[in-house]
This record gives sequence, structure tokens and C-alpha cells, in this order.
Amino acid sequence: MSPGLAKTDRRRRRQLRVRSKIRGTAECPRLCVTKTLRHMYAQIIDDDGEHTLVAASTREAPIAKGLNGTGNIAAAQAVGEAIARRALDKGIKQVVFDRAGWPYFGKVKALADAAREAGLEF
Repeated sequence: MSPGLAKTDRRRRRQLRVRSKIRGTAECPRLCVTKTLRHMYAQIIDDDGEHTLVAASTREAPIAKGLNGTGNIAAAQAVGEAIARRALDKGIKQVVFDRAGWPYFGKVKALADAAREAGLEF
């Protein structure tokens, strides 16, 4: 193992660095993605008002139903479609994407692409 910071510490530093530059407003809220080995989570957040406008995750039965596992790319696509659908229902069309320090490939990319295809702009 190489000396220096652990992998999780490096991701946390990237997350904090990006969060110092990205800010969600009422006109253009922030789409924040969180992932674990078992689940995917997405929230659309208004940082000015300090509240979550829309949320979706694989822990919800309607999203997890019909999936072959909740920690894979198909599950991320389902969460992306669900968050976009819920955002459009609330009148949110444009968001700022916050990947929370995660690399933009795999599940994070699948969620973002599904949200774009469903109608969100970022």
C-alpha cells in the first residue's frame, strides 16, 4: 500500500473541492448522486433554501421492483429515470450535476445518461 491518504479520504477531498464551486439554486438546483455497494441514491437539492426538492433511490419498492439487484448499472438507470420524472413533475428542467467525488463512469454515468434521456438538462 502506498503512503498517503486512503481511497475514501481522496474521494472526500474531491467531493469537498467540487462542492465549494457547485451550488444549487431555486432556478437551477443540484443533482447529487450517492452510491454504496448495495444501493444508488439521487437527490435534487436547493442549497439556497437548504432543502431537498426531489429524491429517488433503489431502496424504494417501486424502483427496485423488477430489477435483478439494486447495486448495478440497471438500478442506476432506473434511479436516473425516476429522479428525472419526479423533477419534471415538479417543474424542474435544469440541474447542476454533483457526482460527489465519484469517477464519471459505470453507475454514476448510467444514472446521468438516464436522467438526460428522460428530459433533465445539465
